[in-house]
Amino acid sequence: MTEPTTADELSQEVKDAQAKFDAGMGADGDASPYPMFAELRAAAPVHPGWREMGILENAAEGQQFFSAYTFEAVKAVFTDNRTFSTKCYEAIVRPLQGPTILEMQDPEHAVYRRLHEFAFARSSMRRWESELVRPLVERTVDRLRDRRSADLVEDVFMPIPVRVIAALIGLPESDIPMFHRLAIDLLGFHSDMESAMTASAKLKEYFVGILADRRRAPQDDMVTVLAEADIDGVRMSDEQIYGFMRNLLPAGAETTSRSTASLAFGLLSHPEQLAAVTADRELLPQAIEEGIRWETPLLNFMRETTADIEFFGVPIPAGSTIAVNLGSANHDDARWDRPEEFDVFRDRKPHIGFGHGAHVCLGMHLARLESTMIFNTLFDRLPGLRLDPDAPPPFVSGTYFRSPQHLRVVWD
Repeated sequence: MTEPTTADELSQEVKDAQAKFDAGMGADGDASPYPMFAELRAAAPVHPGWREMGILENAAEGQQFFSAYTFEAVKAVFTDNRTFSTKCYEAIVRPLQGPTILEMQDPEHAVYRRLHEFAFARSSMRRWESELVRPLVERTVDRLRDRRSADLVEDVFMPIPVRVIAALIGLPESDIPMFHRLAIDLLGFHSDMESAMTASAKLKEYFVGILADRRRAPQDDMVTVLAEADIDGVRMSDEQIYGFMRNLLPAGAETTSRSTASLAFGLLSHPEQLAAVTADRELLPQAIEEGIRWETPLLNFMRETTADIEFFGVPIPAGSTIAVNLGSANHDDARWDRPEEFDVFRDRKPHIGFGHGAHVCLGMHLARLESTMIFNTLFDRLPGLRLDPDAPPPFVSGTYFRSPQHLRVVWD
C-alpha cells in the first residue's frame, strides 16, 4: 500500500480527506440539531419522513421513511431485532465493505457475532491496555509536552484510535497514513461514492495480502484470531474478514476520535468539572459516559420493518425504513433533567450511544479503554490543561457525525 509520498504530504492528505468528509456530513458551522430534535420529541416520539438527513434521495419509488426520536422509541427499535431488521444495510454497506454482520439476521447473526467477539476477548483487552494502548497514548502525549500548546483533535484524538486499530490488525507503521486516508474516503460515501468505491477496492486488495500472510504465518493480531475462529465448525469466510477489516476503522476509530474530542470539549468548557475529574479519577468513567450521552458521535442508524405495525401510534408498513436518532434519544428530557447540559455529576442512567440489543457496538469496551488511557495521560502529563485563550472558541459541529473539529489548548 505504501506510496512514494513524504510523511508531511501523507499527513496533509489525511487532513484534506477528513475536511472533505466533515463537509459532506454537515459539519460546517456551529448550528446544533438539538433544538429541532426537542421540538420533534415534544410533538411525537415517531414521525413520518427523515427530516434531518438528506442521504437517501435516490430511494426506491414508493419507499416510506419514518424517524424515532425519543429514548423509549429508539430503544424499542433496537430491542426488537425481528420487526426492525438491519437488512436495509445490505444495499448500502455490502457494495462498499463486502458482507458484514451489520445486515445479518438471527440465527445467522448470533453465530457470526460470536465469531467476531473472539477479536474483542476480555483477555486480549487486558493485554492491549498494557502492551499497546498505554504505550501508544503516552508516546503521543509525550511528544507534545514541551510545546506547551496543541490542537488536541489533530494531535491526539484523531491519530490515536486509528493507530490502535492499525496495530490490532497488524499493519506496518509506514502504511498507517495511507490506510487512514482510504478509510476516511470509504466512510464518506454519502458525499462521494466514486471515491469511496475506489478506496474500498484498494483496501480489499491490501487486506487480501494481509490475510494470506496470516494464514501462512499466524501472528498475535485480530486478523489471525478471526482467521482461526471456529464455532461448531462455522468459520468466517475470507470475504467476511475483509468486510470486518474495512468496517473496523469507520466503526471504531472514527467514533472514538469524536467521542474523546467531545468529552474534552465538555470538560475544558467546564473548568470546575475538569478540576474535579483530574483530582478524582473515580469520576472519569461517568465523565466518559456523560460525554457520549451529551454529544453522541454518530447520531443516526437505520432499520427496515419486516411487518405492518403500529409503532407509538404511527402506522408503519412492512418494508419501510425507520431512522433511529441516538443523539435525540440521549437528550430526551423525559429521561434526563437538563439534557442539553454537560454534567459529569448527574445521576447515572444508561445512555444509548453504543446502540442496544443484538447489534450493540462490538468495540464499546475498547472505546472506553482508549478514552480512559487518553484522559488519564493528558491529566498526568499536561498540567494546567485549558483552552487556549488566544484561539477561536471551539464548537461542536455536524448533523450525522458530531464533534469539535479543533480543540486548541495550552498547559503549564
